[in-house]
Amino acid sequence: MNLLFYILAVAIGVVTGGITSLIGASGVMIIVPILSMFFKVSVHTAIGTSLFVDVIASLTVAYSYYKNGNIELKSGIWIALTSIIGAQLGASFASKMGEGNLSSSFGIVLVIAGLSMIRKSYKEKNAPSDTVSGFIHFKAEWQKILAALIIGLGIGILSGIFGAGGGVMILLALIILMSFPLHKAIGTSTLIMAITALSSTIGYAVRGNIDILLGILLSAGAVIGGILGSRFANKINEKTLQRTVGICFTAMGIVMTAIAIIK
Repeated sequence: MNLLFYILAVAIGVVTGGITSLIGASGVMIIVPILSMFFKVSVHTAIGTSLFVDVIASLTVAYSYYKNGNIELKSGIWIALTSIIGAQLGASFASKMGEGNLSSSFGIVLVIAGLSMIRKSYKEKNAPSDTVSGFIHFKAEWQKILAALIIGLGIGILSGIFGAGGGVMILLALIILMSFPLHKAIGTSTLIMAITALSSTIGYAVRGNIDILLGILLSAGAVIGGILGSRFANKINEKTLQRTVGICFTAMGIVMTAIAIIK
C-alpha cells in the first residue's frame, strides 16, 4: 500500500460524508463498487466496510444536525427500532426477486421524487421556507408513535429489498409521510441510518468481513466530508436544499435505472 492508496481512500470518504450530509444517502452506494473494482476487495468485505463507514459518517452528520436543532429524536428512535426488524424481512424477500427489476424500480422512484422536489422548490414562493407538506397529520402523540413504528417497519423492508436505498427511503418517508421539514428530515434520517447500519456492521464484523485499515481511512475522510457538508446544508434555506436534494435524487435514479437496463 502506497501513499496514493491512502489519499484515494480518504478522498472517497470525503465524498461519501458530503453526500450523506446533503441527502442522507448511504455510503454503500459509493463505496461498495469502488472497493470492488479499484481496491480488489470482495463484495462481502466491501459491504461490511461501507457499513462501518456509514455508522461513523452518519453519526458525524447527525450530531451536526442535532446541534442546529434539526433532529426529531422521538420519531427517529421509534422508526429505527422497527426498521431493524423490517430490514431482516426485506432481505429474505429480496432473494426471491429479480435484482434488475428492483434496481430499475427504485431508480424510477428516485427520479420521480427528485423531479418533484425540484418542481416544489420553484413553487409556493410565498409559503414559509421551513415547511415541506405531507399528507398525514397527527392529533395525539400515540398516533405519531404508531405511525413511526409502521413507517420504520416499511422502510426496513424496503431497505432490505433495495439494499443501498435505506437512507434515501428513510428521508422520503419522513418528508412525504410525516411532514418533516427537509433539514430535520435529513438530520433524523442520518441518525436512524447510523443505528440500522450499526446493527448490520456487527453482523459483518463477526464474520470477519470488514477491512479495518480501509474502514479507518474512509471514515477519516467521511468525518471531514460530513462536517463540511453539514455546515453548508444547515446554513442554506429550505428551497435551495430542496433543489440540491432533488438534483441528486434525479441523477442517482437515472444512473441506477441505466445500470439495471444495461445489465
